[in-house]
Amino acid sequence: MNREFFLNILFLLAVNVLIKPFFIFGIDLTVQNRVGTEQYGIYSVLLSFTFLPMILNDFGIQNFNNRHISQHQYLFPKYFPNIFSLKIILSAVYFIVTMTVAFALGYAQKYFNLLIFMVINQILVSFTLYLRTNISGMAMYRWDSFASVMDKLLLIVFCSLLLWANPFADGIFRIQDFVYAQTLAYSLSAIFALSILRPHLPKFSFRLRPIFWRLILKQSYPFALVVFLMTLYTRIDSVMLEKLLPDGNFQAGIYAACYRLLDAANMLGFLFAGLLLPMFARMLKAGESVEPLVRFSLQLLLAAAITIAVAVISYRSELMIFQNQHATAAWGGVLGFLIASFVAVSVSYIYGTLLTANGSLMKMNRIFVFGVLLNILLNFILIPTQKALGAAISTCVTQFSMTILQVILSQREIKFSRPLRIWLRPLLFSASLILISFAVTNSFINWKIGFLTILFAGFALSLILKLLHLKELRSLLKSPTA
Repeated sequence: MNREFFLNILFLLAVNVLIKPFFIFGIDLTVQNRVGTEQYGIYSVLLSFTFLPMILNDFGIQNFNNRHISQHQYLFPKYFPNIFSLKIILSAVYFIVTMTVAFALGYAQKYFNLLIFMVINQILVSFTLYLRTNISGMAMYRWDSFASVMDKLLLIVFCSLLLWANPFADGIFRIQDFVYAQTLAYSLSAIFALSILRPHLPKFSFRLRPIFWRLILKQSYPFALVVFLMTLYTRIDSVMLEKLLPDGNFQAGIYAACYRLLDAANMLGFLFAGLLLPMFARMLKAGESVEPLVRFSLQLLLAAAITIAVAVISYRSELMIFQNQHATAAWGGVLGFLIASFVAVSVSYIYGTLLTANGSLMKMNRIFVFGVLLNILLNFILIPTQKALGAAISTCVTQFSMTILQVILSQREIKFSRPLRIWLRPLLFSASLILISFAVTNSFINWKIGFLTILFAGFALSLILKLLHLKELRSLLKSPTA
């Protein structure tokens, strides 16, 4: 199983590293620089707002389906037509509720044309993610990898034409153009994902079966609650910035600019989680020990996460000024706390996925309720005085709290034989790399050289401390069996 995981994550990383970083730093960053911090801040606030009711759009079906189909692949032809029709109904409910709340909060009156397309985009993304759970659940990992980057690849093409070919009569690129390009790209991505599944459906038709829907929703609602609570404590910051501050849109723009680097880094953990969920689910169902796969994946992910976090924190202000033409050195503080939370989020991707595969959802939800309350309380305390920095501190504290609680819960649910030993090398790795970063930042005048030096030092340390085992990786590549 380690070999299967490693080969798939290697392929997935290769595909995503070629596409997604270019979109984040080549397209998304250019869009913010072109439209300005405040206009991009409005987009960021509306994006976070449309995320909050996503429980209505999905109701936990994605996680439920991924786990269920990976354990019972023969049910795919039966489940798919029924769940697909249910998704259409849920999407309609999500659209109506989101627009109603938007009118109540005043967003729809100000930004109606922008908001309505952003809601449609969330529906399209949700459909694509659902289709991808079937692709990965059917163990078609390579196709899932292609589907995971299709939207970004199309957006790169469309936005490149809009940004640099300059087809506008007045020569001005607006944030609405970015959203319209997303709508087209997400539509084509959903069609692509559906085309992958179509050959595996002997007869495809929409089915209206309320009894089956009730059964699915009854089983999926714990997944829905997990997603909803996690969305609240990760997406509410931008909305609270806009509501609590007179310059809320501008502060949300700063927060979004810094969050972009966290989003880019989170790509790594998200890919791990997408592959690990069906693998964990099958291993637990078969009664196999998941401890070797947990240790293997955690050490791989932590080696990358800690290295990235230390390097970015060391040159946080320089990075922000380099990537954003509107940035000041003060933006670096926001980035520092956000990227520190990446280490916690990376660990959460492993243990949260394990708990999801184990079915420990209601216990996870108790943890996440605490996380939501903690995040909202910290935001109310910190945002009025610290603004975007306060939101970043709230995120960092909340993420580390959630991760610690998930690790403790995983130990209680799975009962690893040596739970503390897995942390010794990552802790030693962190301490050593931090010391190196102090030496590097006080030695190099050119921050770019210093940044690359820390990244290289992290890779070298991961080999020395055996977070990365080259011999084991080579054996996985050469082994003919999974």
